[in-house]
Amino acid sequence: MGSKLKKWLGTPLPVCVSGVLYFFGTGLHPHWYLAWLAPIPVLLAAPRISRRAAALAAFAAFALGEWNIFTYARAIIPLPVLLLLVIAPAALFAAFVLAFRMFARRGQLVRAALSLPALWVAYEYLSEFRSPHSTFGNLAYTQMDFLPIQQIVSLTGIWSVSFLLFLLPAGIAAIFAPRAALRQKIAVALGALVVFAGVLGFGWQRLHSGSQGHAVRIGLIDTDTARYPDGEASLALVRAYAEHIPSLARDGAEVVVIPEKIGRFQESEVGESDRILEQAAQDNHVTIVAGLLHLPNLNEARIYSPQGSLEATYEKHHMLPPFESDLVAGKTRTLLHRPSGRWGVEICKDMDFPALSRQYGADGIGLLLVPAWDFVADGWLHGRMAILRGVESGFSIARSAKQGTLTITDDRGRVLAERTTGSAGFDTVVADVPVVNEPTFYGRAGDWFAWFDLALVAIIFLSPGLRPLRSAK
Repeated sequence: MGSKLKKWLGTPLPVCVSGVLYFFGTGLHPHWYLAWLAPIPVLLAAPRISRRAAALAAFAAFALGEWNIFTYARAIIPLPVLLLLVIAPAALFAAFVLAFRMFARRGQLVRAALSLPALWVAYEYLSEFRSPHSTFGNLAYTQMDFLPIQQIVSLTGIWSVSFLLFLLPAGIAAIFAPRAALRQKIAVALGALVVFAGVLGFGWQRLHSGSQGHAVRIGLIDTDTARYPDGEASLALVRAYAEHIPSLARDGAEVVVIPEKIGRFQESEVGESDRILEQAAQDNHVTIVAGLLHLPNLNEARIYSPQGSLEATYEKHHMLPPFESDLVAGKTRTLLHRPSGRWGVEICKDMDFPALSRQYGADGIGLLLVPAWDFVADGWLHGRMAILRGVESGFSIARSAKQGTLTITDDRGRVLAERTTGSAGFDTVVADVPVVNEPTFYGRAGDWFAWFDLALVAIIFLSPGLRPLRSAK
């Protein structure tokens, strides 16, 4: 490596470059390609500077990147908690970079290349395992615009994407590690080449294959002008939604999805809302899925058949703390049987949890209908998180979110229709979506890759060959 580059790596510039790349490569609106590059400057510098300098550089770079969500998170998270959420991942990243540095300075380049991705995925899996927010914040979601990489989740779930995100930069930095044997560098280069060729080849093949199911035309609708009314105002909003359903039906919509919690309804008002939407469903020969807060404590999606009856009710399983901590969580899944196949229903935050969608995949659904409510700034991210559930478990998704985006996607994660909400009136999209259930290996095997990753961490750090050397200090 050239002397000028070596000198550059010993300055604060790697921290700044990595921090800027993380700032724009992660967060609510990530540029996916930058996330692959972000760790490289810090990792190149780490074996060439002191342990303390490497730790500080890694911590500062990652923490700088995390400030891209500060304004959004500050509105819903107390400042002390928010600071902890910034400091803890940055500190762990610094510790993981030190592990990379140790192996790189010892010339153990295969372990160096594998240690950072393995440690990061272990951290994500263990921290998200019982979290009320599940996979929210997982770095894999930065890659939602990179369709070929997305496809690997049908085999491994979300966990392998973060692994790959760190494997590439760690492999590159290992190849340029000082005083390492050429055979080690060749082994790392060939191994990375085989892995990425296999992953991208699989992704390309999957994007150009798959069975074509019966297409169903779906209409999504939202208005943010009356965000969360109650009493008579909630019924007036239901009537306003019902008045727009005929135009969606004229466009060919067979099902209409209305967002989550469009209002707060007492028991008597729920009955009146049912009558309005039952009539709209019957008059227009459509299935209607509408989300409402059924007081005192139920977050429901109510489903109305084309025959004009209340066909089913789904209760949200996963609540958003602290805003929904007083609500009763649902325990059952809802299946709708149609000539096109089976449909399922979830509500908003349920889609952060891969296990529930995996269960729906095992039920054989080909289409998931999702009323939702986002927070404007996170509309793109939260909508893309939901899309990944369909890729993991093999079904299409129609998600209608107020203060977010209306999205219709297939089981490969392709966006068939999309529109940002928040106009002065009603926002709608209508599109055909295939209803096909394609069982996936992840759907059958679950989080096997996360457990494989934990085993890999143990092998990297507990297998022979870790004698302390002066050069590792």
